Amino acid sequence: MARIEPRHEGMRIGGERVFTQRVIEVRYPYTGEVVGTVPAGTAEHAARAFRIAADYRPKLTRYERSQILKRAGELIGERRDYLAKWLVLELGICWQHAVYETKRAQDVYTFAAAQALQDDGQIFSCDLTHNGKDRKIYTKREPVRAISAITPFNHPLNMVSHKIAPSIATNNCMVCKPTELTPLTAIALADILYEAGLPPEMFQIVTGLPADIGDEMITNENIDIITFTGGVPVGKMIAAKAVYKRQALELGGNDPIIILNDLDDADLERAATIAVAGATGNSGQRCTAVKRILVQESVADRFVPMVLAKAKAIRFGDPMDPETELGCVIHDKAAALFEKRVYMAVDQGAKVLYDPGRKGALLPPIVVDHVPHDSELVMEETFGPIIPIVRVPDDDAEVMRISNSTPFGLSSGVCTNDFRRMQAFIEGLDVGTVNIWEQPGYRIETSPFGGIKDSGNGVKEGVTEAMRFFTNVKTYSLPWPC
Repeated sequence: MARIEPRHEGMRIGGERVFTQRVIEVRYPYTGEVVGTVPAGTAEHAARAFRIAADYRPKLTRYERSQILKRAGELIGERRDYLAKWLVLELGICWQHAVYETKRAQDVYTFAAAQALQDDGQIFSCDLTHNGKDRKIYTKREPVRAISAITPFNHPLNMVSHKIAPSIATNNCMVCKPTELTPLTAIALADILYEAGLPPEMFQIVTGLPADIGDEMITNENIDIITFTGGVPVGKMIAAKAVYKRQALELGGNDPIIILNDLDDADLERAATIAVAGATGNSGQRCTAVKRILVQESVADRFVPMVLAKAKAIRFGDPMDPETELGCVIHDKAAALFEKRVYMAVDQGAKVLYDPGRKGALLPPIVVDHVPHDSELVMEETFGPIIPIVRVPDDDAEVMRISNSTPFGLSSGVCTNDFRRMQAFIEGLDVGTVNIWEQPGYRIETSPFGGIKDSGNGVKEGVTEAMRFFTNVKTYSLPWPC
């Protein structure tokens, strides 16, 4: 790979690039090389950004917002290679997965551009009862003072886009703190949005360590809404500290794909393809990644070799190589933890079927069979390309019990051809989403997304839901002939 010219970026506050003496290094997980720096911002920087956001009153028409969003999507498409490069360098995912993320982000802006044109008001006639009047009640949606967005490392482009696109569509002002692990892509996105015509007051980027800037992103007096995607402990801390502020908390997952015993060999092959892709996409660094394969005993012996063959076929290595199908996890400490959990499960009776060997943050797909359903490997969120197979009884009620036995409740996949069983699992799984014959995390960018239990507070994301969440409803009425 050619020598990387590091990017030394500033925060984006009120149209200015703001630097600090102290910086945070951003490293390429594959080599450990420093690929950029960002300011180690403080609470004062965040407070300034929120003051600017709260004092600014966007006056963009629906048409203007739609045009900005549309142009942003176009620019992402035009700069796909540049954005993919930085996704690889920050996150360590392979080039193929990075390109996929840019396409998803492009969809977000395309959908938000269309949604911005739709009138979101309602009309209620008042002559509906014996106490009726010649009036009509109307609703309109209004922006809030300021939105605080706190985003994770695993989708530096698409996750930030899912916050900012609905914010723009609803004429809101947002201050975003991307994680210190992958901040460079978010800054590149901010510049794209400004180029597309967005007033800089409507989207600002602050960077810094959680200890220095985190509380201000939660408690600042100008914040009306907090939208957070990340780990459960931080999410619960936000819920405790933010108190009265409106919160959207999209937290971790421990998503199963469930393989039922009515499948023939062709169906099992199809299920194995879905399972392995779901476990290894984005290096397994998705809250909705397949983190448990629950396969019923009577088909397990036929199914497991199919999974093994597909895992062995995955080409892993240099993330920048266009032929690579699996890159790194975020850093070597994470990779070591996931590897450790695999062999803790072995101590409990699991059997490793495939482990080509970890090299730093490069963690290949590890296939492990006979995993106890209560092992740490599958009870905790193992955020990497591990493929754990849990053999479960040929008793659907018990399978649902095992699936529901973790604290998480984000999403699930189920493979069956029996419609009654589909219905039963949709009803019986304690999760926010159930996908039949698909990965747990399958969605489109407009569909509602979010979890329950430790996976979230029930507030859904997705462009449409986020637009509703980011606005206040004002009701008014006028005299009107019936």
